[in-house]
Amino acid sequence: MAIGGATGGDGNIPKKKQRVGSNSQLSSTRAVINSSFTDETLTEGSHKSPTLRHSSSVHGGSSGGGGFNDSDTADVILRLHLDHRRSPFDSFGTSFDSVSFDASDVQIYLHSHILRRAKYFSALLSDRWQRHNDDDPPQIHRLNLGVPPTPDSINDYLEVLRLLYSDDFSTSINSVVTALALLPIALELLFEDCIKACVKFLEAVPWSEDEERKILNLIPFLSNEESKEILTRVSPLKNGSSEDMLHGLILSAIHNHPNMAFAKAFVAKLLRDFSSKESVRRVLDKVFERSLKVVKESLEEYSSPNFRGDHNETEAIQRLNLHSAMTNGKHLLWLVERMIELRVADTAVKSWSEQASFTADLQRAFRDDAWRNIAPSLPAVVLRCTSRLANAVATGNILAARQVRMKLVNDWLPVLIVCKDNMSPMCTNHKSLCLELEETFLRIISTLPVEDAQELLQQCLSFSTRNVEDCPHLVTAFTTWFRRANRSPPADDFRQ
Repeated sequence: MAIGGATGGDGNIPKKKQRVGSNSQLSSTRAVINSSFTDETLTEGSHKSPTLRHSSSVHGGSSGGGGFNDSDTADVILRLHLDHRRSPFDSFGTSFDSVSFDASDVQIYLHSHILRRAKYFSALLSDRWQRHNDDDPPQIHRLNLGVPPTPDSINDYLEVLRLLYSDDFSTSINSVVTALALLPIALELLFEDCIKACVKFLEAVPWSEDEERKILNLIPFLSNEESKEILTRVSPLKNGSSEDMLHGLILSAIHNHPNMAFAKAFVAKLLRDFSSKESVRRVLDKVFERSLKVVKESLEEYSSPNFRGDHNETEAIQRLNLHSAMTNGKHLLWLVERMIELRVADTAVKSWSEQASFTADLQRAFRDDAWRNIAPSLPAVVLRCTSRLANAVATGNILAARQVRMKLVNDWLPVLIVCKDNMSPMCTNHKSLCLELEETFLRIISTLPVEDAQELLQQCLSFSTRNVEDCPHLVTAFTTWFRRANRSPPADDFRQ
């Protein structure tokens, strides 16, 4: 799965919708959260049997009395039934006489003074709560409510209705699954206390990816205040947060983390899986330039010291400069390998081809024997960076312009020659590295115009060995050049 992907279907948080007490609006609220069940129609046998129990009311008071589903004191009888044909609440307010009953119907005894907590019931029954005379007996209001045919829908509605009789929401709302089941119903009924309890629970606990998607779909139906904390979790306060995070992770992995190898491997995976290649390119370019700058400054300080002091102090500073160059050079090599792997090394190749001053400092440093004891692996690190980038150019992984190809060879060929001359005796790995870079440079030279190739090939004589048969790559390069050079020049019209 790609990292850093969009938060929703189109990558944006859905727009806010006004919370109003209309059937169509409330129905759509329920439909949003249950969108994943649109193809699942419950049969009577697949739906769990509704769970009904009596409960005392904390809102009844001495004047109202009665608890949930108390038939002795109820003045509202509400029928819940699965409605396969209509959206939620389309059948609200229908009289019992016009509806047929089946085995999935549930009849609940409620109290109008408790239902007042839900603004939807308050608006629906406001005229029915008015008695013409205080001495008139309470009127029994019979209502019908169709609920969507989704898993546990009747039990979820029953739980929300039961919570009208309680202030203890924590007992019922104890999981994300429960909060997501009750919140849409509370939104439909405009049961503000239940809405707040569900949102408060969701703010404080982790979510799965599927749960997060459902929460994002509900955000438009929440007020700005209600959704503020949730939004800070699922969307950044500013643009570029993903790139800032990647940049920080890379720096931490290559500079600060104690288990550097493990951290680098993990960050490499994040970079491979990240959804935006351009973001990865920008981040890697930024870190590459930073690391390259440190290496260059360290070599410049070492090659052209600008300080006074005794010999011991001077030597200590020089050691620090070479050690800094080697350490950051290793970081640079890791970055180069990641950029080539992800095919985003275009800028790095161009930058590496514009390092005349840096390559001059490297040649001065490698002609001095001090590096052998202080940073013996520095030449190999530098040559590996060059080899990786040059090989990416030669294989077409990076399509570099002619001037970039020419400058890359022109600036770094002298470094290769100095390394060969001063890394004696060379170990097998160093010999293999130098030979690989020689072959790569010759392949790049073969892509240049004859005149440019002539100038660079003359510098490659150092690739020759005591036995001519041991340098076939050099023989091939000169053979190719002479074959091209011996051709007759094209006509003037062709050159134009």
